[in-house]
Amino acid sequence: MAAPLSDGDRRKQISVRGIAGLGDVAEVRKSFNRHLHFTLVKDRNVATPRDYYFALAHTVRDHLVGRWIRTQQHYYERDPKRIYYLSLEFYMGRTLQNTMVNLGLQNACDEAIYQLGLDLEELEEIEEDAGLGNGGLGRLAACFLDSMATLGLAAYGYGIRYEFGIFNQKIVDGWQVEEADDWLRYGNPWEKARPEYMLPVHFYGRVEHTAEGVKWIDTQVVLAMPYDTPVPGYKNNTVNTMRLWSAKAPNDFNLQEFNMGDYIEAVLDRNLAENISRVLYPNDNFFEGKELRLKQEYFVVAATLQDIIRRFKSSKFGCRDPVRTCFETFPDKVAIQLNDTHPALSIPELMRILVDVEKVDWDKAWEITKRTCAYTNHTVLPEALERWPVSMFEKLLPRHLEIIYALNQMHLDRVAALYPGDIDRLRRMSVIEEGDCKRINMAHLCVIGSHAINGVARIHSDIVKNSVFKDFYELEPEKFQNKTNGITPRRWLLLCNPGLADIIAEKIGEGFITDLSQLKKLLEFIDNETFIRDVAKVKQENKLKFAAYLEEQYKVKINPMSMFDVQVKRIHEYKRQLLNCLHAITLYNRIRCNPSKSFVPRTIMIGGKAAPGYHMAKMIIKLITSIGEVINNDPFVGDKLKVIFLENYRVSLAEKVIPAADLSQQISTAGTEASGTGNMKFMVNGALTIGTMDGANVEMAEEAGEENLFIFGMRVEDVEALDRKGYNAQEYYESLPELRQAIDQIASGFFSPRDPGCFKDVVNMLMYHDRFKVFADYEAYIKCQGQVDQLFMDPREWTRKVIRNIACSGKFSSDRTITEYAREIWGVEPSATAIPPPNLPRN
Repeated sequence: MAAPLSDGDRRKQISVRGIAGLGDVAEVRKSFNRHLHFTLVKDRNVATPRDYYFALAHTVRDHLVGRWIRTQQHYYERDPKRIYYLSLEFYMGRTLQNTMVNLGLQNACDEAIYQLGLDLEELEEIEEDAGLGNGGLGRLAACFLDSMATLGLAAYGYGIRYEFGIFNQKIVDGWQVEEADDWLRYGNPWEKARPEYMLPVHFYGRVEHTAEGVKWIDTQVVLAMPYDTPVPGYKNNTVNTMRLWSAKAPNDFNLQEFNMGDYIEAVLDRNLAENISRVLYPNDNFFEGKELRLKQEYFVVAATLQDIIRRFKSSKFGCRDPVRTCFETFPDKVAIQLNDTHPALSIPELMRILVDVEKVDWDKAWEITKRTCAYTNHTVLPEALERWPVSMFEKLLPRHLEIIYALNQMHLDRVAALYPGDIDRLRRMSVIEEGDCKRINMAHLCVIGSHAINGVARIHSDIVKNSVFKDFYELEPEKFQNKTNGITPRRWLLLCNPGLADIIAEKIGEGFITDLSQLKKLLEFIDNETFIRDVAKVKQENKLKFAAYLEEQYKVKINPMSMFDVQVKRIHEYKRQLLNCLHAITLYNRIRCNPSKSFVPRTIMIGGKAAPGYHMAKMIIKLITSIGEVINNDPFVGDKLKVIFLENYRVSLAEKVIPAADLSQQISTAGTEASGTGNMKFMVNGALTIGTMDGANVEMAEEAGEENLFIFGMRVEDVEALDRKGYNAQEYYESLPELRQAIDQIASGFFSPRDPGCFKDVVNMLMYHDRFKVFADYEAYIKCQGQVDQLFMDPREWTRKVIRNIACSGKFSSDRTITEYAREIWGVEPSATAIPPPNLPRN
């Protein structure tokens, strides 16, 4: 960590954090000491740093609780339409600082902790990340929760309380090694168990068709225990709820079968039920059809829908007696947003409850279901699409299989009537895929069962309409929308880059925090020398701080005057970390070839996790670390070039590296990255982007002007043309000498002298079956990187481009995204009115 701030510096840091009132400081100190006292009274005399962290967390939590209760009271009394965001992932990161920022408590806490002789930043570092997500999809859900609370929507996030989140990544001898993420080891001060709302979830069993209707019987029951986490809006006294379910075995679990047998065995077998919420599946953009994963998907859906219906039926605050019994108004009071296909079982489960339990007519139930559900598609990669074997459904969810078959029949009858004789269209559009192993296409289920389907950036939504769901778009074009992703400016500007937030607030006021489009006002200051100097100074301070952090944590020394060239995201072939590697090798070869020539110094930082079963991604990490070994230890290179692999990339590390970056690498093959959100974080934090015309990069270039990003490479049309012609890596290898040299070095063991054949799989893939056409963009990429070097040598021009990018990043706030979902999908209106705080009367 960087050296603590001096007294003077600390007192200067007040603009966007607000000035701490003396009363607030005294109150925080008193509360902190009280919590610390009760922590220590229990078992010890000496406080550890962790004790201090928990005392502060509980102090801050106290400020949430009154607002939380009042918000939920407010919803019960007004009975607004409620929004349910269903996701198998919520990548929340740390909560303490975010809560202080959103409650306007940061300065009071900072001052109180300082007066007690402690360092707030050191306490913040003790908190574990809540890593209940893999990457973009889970982090998007977290940003959306922040925006929904800030916009005053009656919204709930529903997911799974995984005991173990995304693994911790260790690099051992250059290879990724996974370690379990025991994030709950010391307890979680931000959650509240709600055993009074525990619900049963059924699996297996069989279906009986009787005169009274359909019955699903002889099932195995698992209990879903809810844990609630408060989600505060920004300074509006709204506190929404994220409810995560944990699996518990019922007390009679397996004891029936074991009564004559082994009681001990029966109790030990409770683990089988409780394994459902044990661990997050660590795949990003890849489908692994495991039964435990299907159980997780049904578990969250079944528990959540029971909860939604209970809340729909009871309207008065604190009342759990059913009031509403008619479901006609259900879609006027409930919106369910499916974050990808993972919660797709919401569609047949809602049908099952309406038809089998509530005795609603089938066609009426189908209308209600479609009007309630909406589906967000997150990827076009075929290997990521969920296609569950029918045989697995037959065993695990027999009633749902029947319902899916019936829904599919209705759907195909409609298609057949509109396109008589078009058998191929029926095959393409069926929810059931025929073949050796019959499968259920979950994306097709989502499309037929939702009233709105959206992609997550304009280019992605166009691909969704014109290729992935082309037939469905022809059938119901009105269903398809675009909702370009966004990020919350509270965490991704105010919290992680207070220096930048301060100089922005000095110029344009604080309105941008809840209306990021106001950053446009910074265009007036693009030639203001003081502002140019301030922006450059903040960036340099962030770089020095991050360099100090790397040295302290990883014993890595870097040149803080070099260009910080950063690519942080999951390791995947489509994201093309290999293209970045080839550039690093090319730069290295140029330095070696001409050591006396002046080079723009660079520190290339690459970070991200590889799915444990993804061999090529793990090889890519080994290649990055091996290239670093050679380059970083070559005396000819010195400070001109360093290649660093950032170990265990996660939300809390992103908050440190993104504000320090000069260059942001967003270099996926055009048409493969649905949106990206890291690209937006870098933009708002004053890095320039080198990228392809893919995902949200397209809209970033549109907002800031293409000339203010470093755009290179094939567009979607070029990739399609190359596919038609046939991509031949050999042609590029033979015609580009620097590319050939780099590949030969990798292949010959130059970067792996102790194991010369180490990277044969990587070279073989690049040469003979590279789906993502790395070589096709190599030449344009290297040339574009030359333009980056040129501009970096002119700091004033570079900083002017940075200011323009920041000024044009307003569109990429998740507040804007959520406002569009609210108006165009959920049919609700965001509210700017704050709820009265707990110390004022409610009206």
